[in-house]
Amino acid sequence: MEQVPDVATLVAIYNQINNYGRTNGMELTVTKPGEVLYTMTIGEEHLSSPGTCHGGVIAGLMDAALGAAALSLAFTTGELVSTVEFKINYLHPVRLHDHLVARATVEHHGKTLVVSSASISCPTRANMVVARGMGTFNRYPADKRDFHRLLFPESDQ
Repeated sequence: MEQVPDVATLVAIYNQINNYGRTNGMELTVTKPGEVLYTMTIGEEHLSSPGTCHGGVIAGLMDAALGAAALSLAFTTGELVSTVEFKINYLHPVRLHDHLVARATVEHHGKTLVVSSASISCPTRANMVVARGMGTFNRYPADKRDFHRLLFPESDQ
């Protein structure tokens, strides 16, 4: 059986291949497996009307944070996750130049499913919570996807 890299290495690989996060200016920090911070600043490209962020951008940050919390825990056992479902409550509008911090935590992890919750706050507006969410994620072995090739390049030759 192949030795699974440590969580920090896996997160570094994930950050390299995560085009969505990079394109949207999102930055992931794993505080510990199952707990993450995901940050971004709202730019012109995120607006749906003058000065107001599109809800899909907030949903994307929420899904990313919820999933990263589940993924960081799944990494400890050489697994990946995929979103089964998530819900979001929008609490306040998000404006141009707002800096957002999504804090996500795994609430439950079973044999096949992981449930995480998150809040997105805005430090540039007195830490106002602008959204809350919860998601369910399916766990599966890393060797079922191309991610395995990134972890164990020598085994694919």
